[in-house]
Amino acid sequence: MKKILALTLAIVLVLSLAACGTKTATSATDTPAATESAAAETGLKIAIVTSPSGVDDGSFNQNNYEGVLSFIAAHPESTVTPIQETDMANAVNAVADIVADYDVIVVPGYQFGGITTIAQENPDKYFILVDSYPSDPADSTGVATIEVSNIYAMQFAEQESGFFAGIAAAMETTTGKVAVVNGQAYPSNVNYQYGFEAGVKYANAKLGTKAECVELATYSGTDVTGAVVGGNYIGSFNDPDTGKIVGAALIAEGVDILFVAAGNSGNGVFTAAKEATGVKVIGCDVDQYDDGANGDTNVVLTSGLKNMAVNVERQLNAILDGTFKGGNFTLYADTDSTGYVSAEGRQQCSEATLTALAAAYEAVKAGTIVPPSNFSETTVDNFVGLE
Repeated sequence: MKKILALTLAIVLVLSLAACGTKTATSATDTPAATESAAAETGLKIAIVTSPSGVDDGSFNQNNYEGVLSFIAAHPESTVTPIQETDMANAVNAVADIVADYDVIVVPGYQFGGITTIAQENPDKYFILVDSYPSDPADSTGVATIEVSNIYAMQFAEQESGFFAGIAAAMETTTGKVAVVNGQAYPSNVNYQYGFEAGVKYANAKLGTKAECVELATYSGTDVTGAVVGGNYIGSFNDPDTGKIVGAALIAEGVDILFVAAGNSGNGVFTAAKEATGVKVIGCDVDQYDDGANGDTNVVLTSGLKNMAVNVERQLNAILDGTFKGGNFTLYADTDSTGYVSAEGRQQCSEATLTALAAAYEAVKAGTIVPPSNFSETTVDNFVGLE
């Protein structure tokens, strides 16, 4: 694994999942009590603005949307409007266009990190930002983050879920070749990649496996700081055709288990697996077992989980009951925010793999194993737990 350059490590201080060194916006005011009282009586008018793959992508966006729907099921006086922005570069403008019309705006994705000024200029509105922290408008580099009192920004330790996927892949492969396929090299996706590679490395060192992570040089990723991270990046979260090409190319290299973290693009990888023989995929973000149906068989081995729905719902409840507190938060296994699918009938892992995963989960939850992530000082070669 390539080392992160010293410059990138400096950037960690402002981009890290721990959110160290962030500052609180002074222009945003505390949430008005009157607004909270009115919301409790009339319900919340909610919008969810998503990437081109929409709220029915079967993965990332859909899980966020399900959190909103679960909230509305308990509070039917509230409403939600899904807004699908087809141009990722226009994501922030899409929020600005509708901010006056809603009480709460849920924005899933790294591309929405630039909503800071919108939130500061609309202190009576609430924002739930997923997979990013608000960018600091005063920072010319575009990488520093800031805390804003009316934005609850959540990031996840995707490297933990990726780690579990890597262990499962290493223990279940029959060819000895596995791979992770991603959409774009945003921090969340690189976290999945690094976690997966670390899980494979851990299984090889501790569990007696001999798996190799396969990468296609043509699809190597470059993260948001310009660092080359390798892996297999489709280049979009909404390009299933290229996803199928990447999946088929990896299968042609002998890969028989693919961890897919690519949104709608991942559907193409699933198709490639279904058209092959003896190939399994590991789903991502949500339980994707149903997506693996292939006649009377299923190609999904298990799924790495990032439990966004429950956290979105928690914040909507906090807004409604007046306990909302903005800030930047990283969510781990200790809050049931990361994990993997172990339920019978929703995965196809052996008992040995399930036993190893359960032990790994407890070690990750306790901090005994700390998988590497994008911008972390550790790498796949030296992370805590590999010793």
